[in-house]
Amino acid sequence: MELTNYNEITALLNRHGFRFSKSMGQNFLTARWVPEEIAEGAMIDENTGVLEVGPGIGCLTAELSQRAGKVVSVELDKSLKPVLAETLEGRENVEIVFADVLKLDIGELVKEKFQGLRPVICANLPYNVTTPLITAFIESGCFDSITVMIQREVAKRICAEANTADYGAFGIFVNYYMEPEMLFDVPPSCFVPQPKVTSSVIRMKKRQEPPVKVKDEELLFKVVRAAFNQRRKTLCNALSSAFGNLDKEIIQNIIEKCGFDSRIRGEVLDIGGFAKISDEIYSLISSDL
Repeated sequence: MELTNYNEITALLNRHGFRFSKSMGQNFLTARWVPEEIAEGAMIDENTGVLEVGPGIGCLTAELSQRAGKVVSVELDKSLKPVLAETLEGRENVEIVFADVLKLDIGELVKEKFQGLRPVICANLPYNVTTPLITAFIESGCFDSITVMIQREVAKRICAEANTADYGAFGIFVNYYMEPEMLFDVPPSCFVPQPKVTSSVIRMKKRQEPPVKVKDEELLFKVVRAAFNQRRKTLCNALSSAFGNLDKEIIQNIIEKCGFDSRIRGEVLDIGGFAKISDEIYSLISSDL
């Protein structure tokens, strides 16, 4: 069975009485080159354990199983159980887990399923939970790489540089832990039903060390979130709102001490700039304890 052939997909889904769910963000691929390129881009081999989220009817799962030591696919929609049983029949290195991945202990899942294998993520992620999924994958600290197809808009945010329209808190978070690289775009015509947006495949490799060293990571991301939560404000005003225990004049002095104009906006700073300001705030708070 050709799992990206529109007529065969339609016949398969009709046979099992499957109906697409908008709330689950279901869009199945109808272009054979896409799952092939995604699996290729993930750079996996027989020593790799792949966690996939949202396998759909299994077209990417099948490609991954030809390359990886083991594939574990987590699927929320239990109505796909008979569909996947048919499409992945005979693939001994594939296991389907019917669950909400955001409610699973990802670290425990990896430990249980991928003993002796190098764990990676490779998936066509549901658009409506892209950010929380990527966040959970990164925070688990389990994966050597994350190769995913997501909305192009989100991929651009992840890869954006300072002082650009797409630059923001989520991109800084990802870049602190991972090295992202845009691989290729996938137009809406490659899916059924067709989404309203273009998709992009992005590969993120785990960093051995963060690009900057900071005294307090939690504080760093508090500073970053504050800067972008009120993007139109100057950094001084944004931080004054977030750190109510610090006078505006103190924050202004911190920004200037780090070598920046006190009227600067947060979007101009790269991660090194945010690290400097975060460390100065940390030193000030610590000295008052």
